[in-house]
Amino acid sequence: MEVTVRIEKVSIPTYKTGTPEKHPMFLEKRVYQGSSGVVYPHPVIEQIADEKSSQEYNAVFLENEFLEIMILPELGGRIQRAYDKIRQRDFVYYNQVIKPALVGLAGPWISGGIEFNWPQHHRPSTFQAVDYAVEENADGSKTVWVNEVEVMFRTKGMAGFTLYPDKAYLEIKGRLFNRTMFPQTFLWWANPAVKVNEHYQSVFPPDVYAVFDHGKRDVSDFPIATGTYYKVDYAPGTDISRYHTIPVPTSYMAIRSEYDFMGCYEHDTQAGMLHVADHHVSPVKNNGPGGMVTSVMHGIEI
Repeated sequence: MEVTVRIEKVSIPTYKTGTPEKHPMFLEKRVYQGSSGVVYPHPVIEQIADEKSSQEYNAVFLENEFLEIMILPELGGRIQRAYDKIRQRDFVYYNQVIKPALVGLAGPWISGGIEFNWPQHHRPSTFQAVDYAVEENADGSKTVWVNEVEVMFRTKGMAGFTLYPDKAYLEIKGRLFNRTMFPQTFLWWANPAVKVNEHYQSVFPPDVYAVFDHGKRDVSDFPIATGTYYKVDYAPGTDISRYHTIPVPTSYMAIRSEYDFMGCYEHDTQAGMLHVADHHVSPVKNNGPGGMVTSVMHGIEI
């Protein structure tokens, strides 16, 4: 089957956001994993509707015989759904309702799918519309590019999603451009959500022997935690690679690895997800309280 791209309107139950605050209170020194609360000139939204209503979105579908990928340019260019046609399963968590929480840098943030974040943290524009374009490649593959010029530092970020004929994986390439005369710092990482239950297991490379939480404030052995980690006693030994044995929601960041992969496995469905990237470019691997959170810089071109 050839690779196809189509654009369709999809109707998704949505809890709509309120109007931006005219005079938002920027919390400059808030604890937000190192990010400042100063997001000017982004509008700040501080209210979400209590009732959902149906809302139409323009969705871009990228498909071959193995996978169907749904991209929502109107919500930051996120991958809303990634479907395995052979196993008939979503290999990332498919959130069928858009219900923002006010935890983003500029307010709204939603769970599920794959979110692409830059130049800092969970991306100030994660809930805003971006441009998109379709590229047809000589080898029969097709790429959907999403793109924006962010308004805080005037840098440009792109993510390209490519499917190939006869290949059962999604390739993601990031491109970043500094359009200013000055050096600019940045993060670029993808944040895939997965559905978890008592059968879920995180898969780190075999050389990962220790993990820490956000900010490197505490450290634990991995995969068998034996000490106290964030005031929780894991003695005499807890397998923190298995979701059902973790006593409290916790994030685990791999300290270092010389391997190029990380992933997850569902023992009930005997399926999972594997992320592969050059560890010299994409060094970070971590798992969060909702499943896998992959901090990556896959295929970055600067």
